[in-house]
Amino acid sequence: MTVKRNGSGSARKIEVDALIVSAGWTPSVHLFSQSRGKLKFDTANDRFLPDVYAQDSICVGTCNGTDDLQSIIDEAFAAGARMAKEAGATGSVSSAPTGVNVFNWTGGMIGAAEGAGRDTSVKAFIDFQHDVCAKDIRLAVREGMHSIEHIKRFTTNGMASDQGKLSNMHGLAIAAEMLGKEIPKVGLTTFRAPYTPVTFGTLINHSRGELFDPTRKTPMHAYEASLGAAFEDVGNWKRAWYYPRPGEDMHAAVNRECKTVREAAGVFNASTLGKIEVVGPDAAEFLNLMYTNAWDTLKPGKCRYGIMTRDDGFIYDDGVVGRLAEDRFHVTTTTGGAPRVLNHMEDYLQTEFPHLKVWLTSSSEQWAVIAVQGPKARDIIAPFVEGIDISNEAFPHMSVAEGKFCGVPTRLFRVSFTGELGFEVNVPADFGADVFQKIWERAESLGACLYGTETMHVLRAEKGYIIVGQDTDGTLTPDDAGYGWAVSKKKKDFVGIRGLKRPDLVKEGRKQLVGLLTKNPNEVLEEGGQIVADPNQPKPMTMLGHVTSSYWSENLGRSIAIATLVGGRARMGETLYVPMKDKTIAVEVTDTVFFDKEGGRIHG
Repeated sequence: MTVKRNGSGSARKIEVDALIVSAGWTPSVHLFSQSRGKLKFDTANDRFLPDVYAQDSICVGTCNGTDDLQSIIDEAFAAGARMAKEAGATGSVSSAPTGVNVFNWTGGMIGAAEGAGRDTSVKAFIDFQHDVCAKDIRLAVREGMHSIEHIKRFTTNGMASDQGKLSNMHGLAIAAEMLGKEIPKVGLTTFRAPYTPVTFGTLINHSRGELFDPTRKTPMHAYEASLGAAFEDVGNWKRAWYYPRPGEDMHAAVNRECKTVREAAGVFNASTLGKIEVVGPDAAEFLNLMYTNAWDTLKPGKCRYGIMTRDDGFIYDDGVVGRLAEDRFHVTTTTGGAPRVLNHMEDYLQTEFPHLKVWLTSSSEQWAVIAVQGPKARDIIAPFVEGIDISNEAFPHMSVAEGKFCGVPTRLFRVSFTGELGFEVNVPADFGADVFQKIWERAESLGACLYGTETMHVLRAEKGYIIVGQDTDGTLTPDDAGYGWAVSKKKKDFVGIRGLKRPDLVKEGRKQLVGLLTKNPNEVLEEGGQIVADPNQPKPMTMLGHVTSSYWSENLGRSIAIATLVGGRARMGETLYVPMKDKTIAVEVTDTVFFDKEGGRIHG
């Protein structure tokens, strides 16, 4: 607060922390207590008053024990005069006004009065926001709560947005009555700021709407937007969902993209994949311990698909790992798993395997990744590749090599998440947009298309490739997911090896991933739909599993689905049912590979 000096026009700050004025004692005591002041109890009037000041504050009015209106005015006037004087104001001070006709009231304490000769079972509300009644306070005492802080937490009295301004003193009086103690002996709860509630908007400031979360964009984002991409949120990333042409909705665009990738080729922005550089003389030994399969047998220039489990044996993440040299690996993770996988690795390296000479570096944002998939994939990238023979003989499926692409350094992977001939072009992020544009211009001339995450999901489901976190839920082992082949039978140790040997994880009848084909090929199941053996079974029905992924496949001309199912692999050919909101759909249990079961296309 500032006041002007007479004649000078200047202002000085008053050196006083607070001036507390009140016509009712509870709010002022609340503020005084927030200033860390200590209270004393006025027995004659059943109220607390300021006692020991922690800050340079002034209490005036009923808060200070002054009830007479004229005395309150006198106190307030004297406080104002003092503050003006301390601020350096000069001039005469007139006396306080008198004879003001204002209604003055004093409030009683409903808690103490209520107990005398009244029915204590009646609902007498104390805290109106949390619906705490007088009988709740009494119950708390009967349950053994003798501290006012315990009573507060047992009943939630005074824990609403008013922070006890309406209820604390009344609850305290009732508790004192029940305990047979004087009010000062029971004590007060801690008053907390703010005295006047603030909006959530004030607390979150700008973190709302489009600014609620940080937004991460790939180097190709602006170019993809110029090509008409519709984006979806994947974690904090904006990813191209699909690329609609004029007149197309999402389903039409995805159907077109799926057909084009398998018939010609497709270009996909895979930059959001997690990437970790694992370097050091013990790098292979470290990966042997972190993944279920072996890495010391992987030769430089080759890739391998790996599954990572937790201590309990359940799937934690997966990805392709390329060996660039004897002491260097390029590890990829799921988009959402990048930070937790790096943390997982660092945790074990520092606490369980500190003797290993290994260094881990996140490189997720250092590499832009363009996936080119489909029969024409090699023709699309061939003109841009320098220093790498990408023929089928020299560069077979699951190969990796370093060279140049469009004149910039590249790590070129021969991998596929579609089941088609595929390459993933890794270039430094700063060159990502230019390289993506050059690839797309050539791909378009050869009849290829751009495709987004929705098409990627359909294509991988046609091949039975899982997505960790969608087809797995933290309770599936590699064998449950049909990836038992990825668990080494020769390794003596890796994270999760003991968990995988637990009796419950190897017993018969566990949930396993299977495929589902609807009897009516035009019906598409809802993801999350429950699976039952008898649709007429009385409720509660026995649930055998649920649908994890479900799509319309334009390439197959029918719907496909992946599901977890109790004893799934032993149920091949069985007819089961998925109750939906408006109907029940009959399904046949199949394996998870729906397209190109022999897998020849990937080696094209």
